[in-house]
Amino acid sequence: MIVYLDNSATTKPCEKAVKKALEMMNENFGNPSSLHFCGYTAKKELDSARHSISSFLGCEDNEIYFTPSGTVANHTAILGSVKAKRREGKKIITTLLEHPSVLKHFEALSEQGYDVVYLKPDNNGKINLDELSNIVDENTILVSVMAVNNEVGSIQDISKIKGIIKDKKSKAYFHCDAVQAFGKIILKPKKLGVDLMSMSAHKIHGIKGSGALFVNNSVRILPSIVGGGQENGLISGTEAMPAICAFAEAVNDIGNIQKNFDYVSSVKNYFIQKINDIEKVSIISPEDALPYIINISVEGVPSQVMLNSLSSMGICVSAGSACAKGHRSDVLTAMGVTPKGIDSAIRISLSKTTTENDMDLLYNGIKETVNRVRR
Repeated sequence: MIVYLDNSATTKPCEKAVKKALEMMNENFGNPSSLHFCGYTAKKELDSARHSISSFLGCEDNEIYFTPSGTVANHTAILGSVKAKRREGKKIITTLLEHPSVLKHFEALSEQGYDVVYLKPDNNGKINLDELSNIVDENTILVSVMAVNNEVGSIQDISKIKGIIKDKKSKAYFHCDAVQAFGKIILKPKKLGVDLMSMSAHKIHGIKGSGALFVNNSVRILPSIVGGGQENGLISGTEAMPAICAFAEAVNDIGNIQKNFDYVSSVKNYFIQKINDIEKVSIISPEDALPYIINISVEGVPSQVMLNSLSSMGICVSAGSACAKGHRSDVLTAMGVTPKGIDSAIRISLSKTTTENDMDLLYNGIKETVNRVRR
């Protein structure tokens, strides 16, 4: 029996997504750019998938661009913005909470002469919006802030950021990495004032190989991946139709976001109450974090030891971001977690299919490991 609690890394594809992917591989395998009937039927499926996601987000179909992953969505948004605005300024702003696919781009841009400002989070993983307001100016061309952190689940107040940018009379674009938030909290980018928003299929029970980027029609960014001119010239490369159409099926299968949120919250709270029985376990995730992500520190048990022990029992959790192996978490460090706390931290990430029985098995596994390692 597998207890899968690493849903922030990837989710199990839902049946509808798998079925659609197989259909697109076996029956509707044409290239949507081809002009014959196989291409035409594939193009209809591509248009339908785009409409499913735009409808979910409350935007126009032509504001959704498919990418091979959430990383490529971030790449396109960040580099496309600075290329389009290179004559308007050199200041770009992000946070120390961001995913490596954002931070690595900002590091590279810093080496190219851009003035990069990193906002430091507080102990609850929240950025200070007053600090952001003090930093944004007429020379700022891009602000990139994630909606939900992938390690601790902290939620940023995205709705206020565009207002800050406007109040400072800045023409900066606002990019939001919503990979961990999409499908779990209600996100309407146009209502929130988001210019660019990144998403990924395999975080919401789609399959790997597809992401999406929302680009507000009022925004102009330049391509960084050129070639055949797919996706209106913004992201060239033949569209991964099985993954894209499975993405749309996963979106259609999300159901009621608030109902899912409430259910996962109850499962999380059930686990938190149980884990309090074990001595020297601290909850790193803030109380108002996304309930899908629980980061805890188990004193006296190194993260890798706990992960390996649980894995031997058929329980899958993470020692941090799946994209940041081999070094101490930058996110937890920025939040002020002690080195001892970081070294014994594990990330437990739930889905709408996680049950209380799963959490019972996790609790038993942690308790057994603690009793063995601490004695």
